[in-house]
Amino acid sequence: MNPYHPRPPSPLDWLRAVVYYLYAALVTFALGLWGLPQVLVHPERAHRVARLWLDQMLGAARVILGVRIEYRGTPPAGECIVASKHQSFLDILALAHACPRRAFVMKREVLRVPIMGWFARKVGCIPIDRARGKEAMKQIIAGIEAARARPEGLGQLIIYPEGTRTRPGQKLPYKHGAGTIQRATGLSIHPVAVNCGLFWPKRGIPIRGGTAVIEFLPPIPAGQRSTAVMELLEARIETASDRLLAEAGGPPPA
Repeated sequence: MNPYHPRPPSPLDWLRAVVYYLYAALVTFALGLWGLPQVLVHPERAHRVARLWLDQMLGAARVILGVRIEYRGTPPAGECIVASKHQSFLDILALAHACPRRAFVMKREVLRVPIMGWFARKVGCIPIDRARGKEAMKQIIAGIEAARARPEGLGQLIIYPEGTRTRPGQKLPYKHGAGTIQRATGLSIHPVAVNCGLFWPKRGIPIRGGTAVIEFLPPIPAGQRSTAVMELLEARIETASDRLLAEAGGPPPA
């Protein structure tokens, strides 16, 4: 794995990031137009279009930015909850690429973004209105049950227990959502550790080259109390993420 060396961003880092985002916008627009009629006729092809888009995004990250992904562990393939540390846009891309039928719990505002928001709904992403508290959780669970009732099923539901992106080494209180969803649905939880923020920062620019790691950890089966599940989930994710940061020469935990 390429070591991480903290250094001030160079003008080339900024230029590469600008080129990457311009390319990402063009590809998103082109694939969106290409895939729209296909998905209207065959909704199940939404995941195929998403896969092509993810291939382009990660391929361009490798070529333009010098950012690569190393996967460790075994990505889940069946219906489950994937609970991950969240540091940047890169871990969104990498997780979605690793999971064959990915869907996210995401802010409802994101689902209103042209093209991307429409396809996100088609692959089964579930909106959340954080201002609605307990009512929002009821809507998420209802959305999960509706997805599981479809012939294709739910797939891998990706959530971020801290609720937002964090800087490398930063820790925020874990929200109860993953434990509550598991108790209501009986789905297993697959924890994921990352160190993506060392290379692709929280704000998305500038981006430094290197190899980011996505590590799938042992799953947590249903059957325990939600509080116990959340304690175990946090311990696994934070311990493994701290280890990945240390391996790459990142900052110590805050």
